[in-house]
Amino acid sequence: MKLGWRVWLLIIVVLLSVLAIHPTFQDGVVVKSVEFNSTIFNEGLRAGQIITSLNGQQIENKAEYTAVIEGIFIDTQVQRLDIATKDGEYTIFTNQTPEITVDTIPRTKIQTGLDLRGGARALVQADQELSDAQLQDLIAVSSNRFNVFGLSDVQIRGVTDLDGNKFMLVEVAGATPADLEDLVSQQGKFEARIGNKSVFTGGKHDIADVCRNDASCAGITQCGAAETGYACSFRFTLYLTEDAAKRHAALTEELGFDETGRYLSEKLFLIVDDREVDSLLIGADLRGQVATQISIQGSGVGARQEDALQDARTNMQKLQTILITGSLPYKLHIVKLDTISPTLGDQFIRLILLAGFASILAVALIIFIRYRKFKASLALLLTSFSEIIIILGVASLIKWNLDLPSIAGILATIGTGVDSQIVILDEAQKGISISVKERIKRALFIIISAYAASLASLLPLYWAGAGLFKGFAITTIIGITAGVFISRPAFADIIRRMEE
Repeated sequence: MKLGWRVWLLIIVVLLSVLAIHPTFQDGVVVKSVEFNSTIFNEGLRAGQIITSLNGQQIENKAEYTAVIEGIFIDTQVQRLDIATKDGEYTIFTNQTPEITVDTIPRTKIQTGLDLRGGARALVQADQELSDAQLQDLIAVSSNRFNVFGLSDVQIRGVTDLDGNKFMLVEVAGATPADLEDLVSQQGKFEARIGNKSVFTGGKHDIADVCRNDASCAGITQCGAAETGYACSFRFTLYLTEDAAKRHAALTEELGFDETGRYLSEKLFLIVDDREVDSLLIGADLRGQVATQISIQGSGVGARQEDALQDARTNMQKLQTILITGSLPYKLHIVKLDTISPTLGDQFIRLILLAGFASILAVALIIFIRYRKFKASLALLLTSFSEIIIILGVASLIKWNLDLPSIAGILATIGTGVDSQIVILDEAQKGISISVKERIKRALFIIISAYAASLASLLPLYWAGAGLFKGFAITTIIGITAGVFISRPAFADIIRRMEE
């Protein structure tokens, strides 16, 4: 049987989806988090890097990593630890296990939500109504604070319910609800110090304004090659109040100069919740000057110039946010707090996959018994599986985390897909005077009408429950859209050719 263009389109989309899922079989472990200001952090190891060997011993998985680490630090003697990653090598001397968290390298680009990985999730609301800009600032400063505390896999995003109320959804893998509740309940505190003396604090009391989104006073100044890749510098203007500028002048007047003569002998340290998050050089021309405008400078690094540029922009945005926001200007309370075990998540995935496969197989068997056509049953099976692959491919492409509602959406898509294919089979089997082609067209019209009704009912779910049902809405919309415009027309083409 010659394949039509609709079938070829389905095959091409499925192949592209498989490429988007990108199955991989590389060895090693991926770094999930590194304790801020630890020795290995200062050496340059960062989350996302892949460790391939420790002290020359190849690491293939998490179990081997744990065994090698336990063998190295079997006593309290100072040991040399050589960590080889795909981005470079790092060496430290320590008598304790390095303060990093690792995990098995994902075999695909499919990202799972907290429901399946384990951890804690909180739906957080401020004690006052927030604008979109205030919500984004809250998310940015909260992200900075969670990173400072060394938590891994932090996902923070803004969500809105059907009534227009704005929330912050915080998901932290590997954390307990008590940890998350304690961090969320703190308002945070920002302070800039020279030595152990406070110069200014965050917020409107000491900071009049921070230049953002204005190329004349904020942006990347230069990029170039460095010893281990590339480095880019950024600069933006900070506007202090008169009182803060006088305190800065009084403290800098007592300082000397460094060996270059371009900067003062002490740095300006940025402190969040009593932890140092960054340090900045103070220009020599600011010594003893009551300057309400201060130029803040920093840098970003990366293996490629594009990576260094992105790192510099990210660092600049973090500093700008923390300077503007300071300690949060409102209290937060937790509307909903959830936790789930990763073991239960793994078991749930296996059971869902088993149930989905059994359901499709059972439907195909019923179709075979009803219509007595093996090829039609096989076509139904392949079409249903192709829709699942397309959903997973699109989710990988847009980096959507698949959670329990998302999996429920996949199952719903399978159900609607089977219904549509039965409609096509029934219309094709009717012994009426019109042609098979016209009957298939009539079936597709019914399917498209049902699709429009389903789409209209799914859109409100995108915002329902403060975004907690967003996964169901997204995966179902992806599935039924791909089905209506790609897989079901291909199935209809196959059935039409069989009948003719």
